[in-house]
Amino acid sequence: MTTTHFFSDTADLTGRSLRHITRSVDTIITTAVTPIALMLLFVYVFGGAIQSGTENYVNYLLPGILLIAIASGIAYTAVRLFTDLQSGIFERFHSMPISRPSVLWAHVLTSLASNGITIAIIVVVGLLMGFRTSAGIGAWLAVAGILTLFTLALTWVAVIAGLSAKSVDGAAGFSYPLIFLPFISSAFVPTETMSGPVRWFAENQPVTSIVNTIQDLFAGQPVGNDIWVALAWCVGILVVAYVFAMRTYRRKIS
Repeated sequence: MTTTHFFSDTADLTGRSLRHITRSVDTIITTAVTPIALMLLFVYVFGGAIQSGTENYVNYLLPGILLIAIASGIAYTAVRLFTDLQSGIFERFHSMPISRPSVLWAHVLTSLASNGITIAIIVVVGLLMGFRTSAGIGAWLAVAGILTLFTLALTWVAVIAGLSAKSVDGAAGFSYPLIFLPFISSAFVPTETMSGPVRWFAENQPVTSIVNTIQDLFAGQPVGNDIWVALAWCVGILVVAYVFAMRTYRRKIS
């Protein structure tokens, strides 16, 4: 297959997946509800007791909430992929003259689109709750780029889960540790407030560097080395997940 075939096939299959999303808007709403509920809980119930070092706690909290939303959203990618496998649609696609990687890329691009909508909804709710930023267009683009890269990396992890799972619950279940990860990071409180082993883990896992970078970008402050650590984590996870996903895919269709 030529590169032209790959792009055209991917576009057609992505259109198919997006049509499924538009027919089940409740999926996007469901993905947004839990992060929004957490944001409401932490701002209006716990916010007064949490020492974040900022006057506006929603400003501090929002980046972590966005990452939780992405970690929740990619579970649906794994479920959609698993459902396609069980329905036999993959065999039908493979009997047609289409680029085989396009089948996976269609699910990945659909994940980017659906998670992008979810993030937009959460940002709007954050603004209604008092989120304010001095970030310029460049900073907003940088935030969008980091979130896109994070979504892309985790989506390829979801592809592995969707291809390997034995049940729908198994396809979605892999995301639970990813959803929990922001709770042991700087997403809700500064890592300096944590005890020794927990603080060490929080400061050396990917979510903290990503959260710190987005917080600094929203605040209009220099991002320092955190942005390079965040990018290294995202690119590293993306490359490793992509390689394993493609190997799993080849074994599945062979």
